[in-house]
Amino acid sequence: MKTSSKTKPPSDLRLQVFLAQAGVASRRKAEGLIQEGRVAVDGQVVTQMGSKVDPDRQRVTVDGRPVEIAPETVYYLFHKPRKVLSTLHDPRGRPALKDYLDRAGIRERVFPVGRLDWDAEGLILMTNDGPLAQVLQHPRFQVPKTYRVKVEGLPTLQALNRLKTGLPLPGGKEHRADVERIKTGTDRTWLLITVWEGEKHQVKKMCAAVGHPVLTIKRVALGPLELGRLPQGEFRPLTAREIAALRKLAPPHLFP
Repeated sequence: MKTSSKTKPPSDLRLQVFLAQAGVASRRKAEGLIQEGRVAVDGQVVTQMGSKVDPDRQRVTVDGRPVEIAPETVYYLFHKPRKVLSTLHDPRGRPALKDYLDRAGIRERVFPVGRLDWDAEGLILMTNDGPLAQVLQHPRFQVPKTYRVKVEGLPTLQALNRLKTGLPLPGGKEHRADVERIKTGTDRTWLLITVWEGEKHQVKKMCAAVGHPVLTIKRVALGPLELGRLPQGEFRPLTAREIAALRKLAPPHLFP
């Protein structure tokens, strides 16, 4: 079951109700637009009050401009497996997100918020909420992204402190991360790394810069969202509480 912020309108609506739901005008003002002959359905001007329209099949215009009700807003958390592209389609036929959307029976036109490398796994948010997606991806909003990373070797405290205090990457910009050592093997170390900028390959570049290349990487959190025990290749809808928490990251005018 999906979580949404809107209720999908019935397929048959009174024309003035459709115009009001689409945000063109209040219902009373919409009636005035119809009476003035400014509204057309499939190219035919409609002036009769009470006329009905099927928004899924008919084209409504006001003063020649098309009118549509915004699609239902949906949010899914996906556990991307390794060796899957975090794009919807791949011209070369490699596994991509659309394959998993089809398999899960998700028919809405959703897109991924941010990307994960081909060899990475973990949390990807899938939505059709464009304004929220821009907030989550833009460096200005400093949305934290947390990864469980296995690196070569045994990083010293000095190396970990370099990640925490900041180090320049190619391009000259300095990046920092929160780092927690989770587990240590004979020649491998598992770290929990949180970054805010989201630069391409940022975690890999930072670990390489301190002499400990990444072996595996898994995104386990994005802002308030946590991957938890969601199996690889599976989706789940966000809860109302998770959606509200995401929206708190955005400027107030986006979600008043």
